[in-house]
Amino acid sequence: MTRTTAESGASTSPTPSGPGAVRLTQYAHGGGCACKIPPGELEAVVAGLLDGVEGRVPLSSPTGELIIGLDDGDDAAVVRIEGGRAIVATADFFTPVVDDPYDWGRIAAANALSDVYAVGGEPLVAVNLLGWPRDVLPLELAKEVLRGGLDVARSAGCHVAGGHSVDDPEPKYGMAVTGLADPGRLLRIDGGRAGLPISLTKPLGIGVLNTRHKATGEVFPQAVAAMTTLNRDASRAALAAGAGCATDVTGFGLLGHLYKLARASGVTAVVDVAAVPYLEGAREAVRDGYVSGGTRRNLAWVEPHLDPGGFGEEDLLLLADAQTSGGLLVVGEVPGAPVVGELIPLDGPALRLR
Repeated sequence: MTRTTAESGASTSPTPSGPGAVRLTQYAHGGGCACKIPPGELEAVVAGLLDGVEGRVPLSSPTGELIIGLDDGDDAAVVRIEGGRAIVATADFFTPVVDDPYDWGRIAAANALSDVYAVGGEPLVAVNLLGWPRDVLPLELAKEVLRGGLDVARSAGCHVAGGHSVDDPEPKYGMAVTGLADPGRLLRIDGGRAGLPISLTKPLGIGVLNTRHKATGEVFPQAVAAMTTLNRDASRAALAAGAGCATDVTGFGLLGHLYKLARASGVTAVVDVAAVPYLEGAREAVRDGYVSGGTRRNLAWVEPHLDPGGFGEEDLLLLADAQTSGGLLVVGEVPGAPVVGELIPLDGPALRLR
């Protein structure tokens, strides 16, 4: 049975008893990228926004040409500018995914930077996005969140220059990031071609471990390590290997993001289930019921487009697990990353498990 925070006995009004005793995850209705608006609902909101605008043809202007935008749900927007360069722009923020404020800041920053890496860019400058219940949580904790974000951005060689904050009943943190890319060497979600392998650069299971952490307070260093690892090296390796198609695995899970990639590329994506890597403790968390509502919504969204190949609920939930700051799904081989499937000509459902 799936546990929610309330069902597992987690307090919604924790009473800190000393330094470090504040459990930030208890101040949020969900955690990390599992708080995303469900993919089906989100697509309904943005559907048709470009209808009637220049016939949906990318606009050209003296300031640049939009070459990756809203159409297929890429991870960031990309605008071609003069001098053979492109500007990459993205924003990402979410509620606490772990209780430690410094780690939350690191995770949120790595997650925001990931959108730039996912399209083949390099981050240049970021600004903070902070929502804070200033009458409930000490501002010293907010400072630790910001310090974590700053440290990760610095490790990425990305400037942090101010930002925006609001008094919010629920804590939220993230970044808006601007980067640079070569417009001729981008990783696009619609660039997949049949006959190419699919690589995954981080193990799955972050979501179910975070859900267990929120419910019990148990800390999972392996999940924190995965979430704070930049996708920089994976992105650079993908580009060096000649890849032209990728997406990062975040709130919609591997199946949700792979479905978007397959749909945009006009192919069927086949997943070799046994080849997919998982963090230690992930399967146990699913078996013990620590599955977020976001993960179940992900699975419900892709099921009409999925041939499950006889695999059961445990495998399906892990493949749909809502990740926070997950790895890259790259169409092509990436040194050091497992190949977890392949793209084939469109044949029935967009997703197939084997």
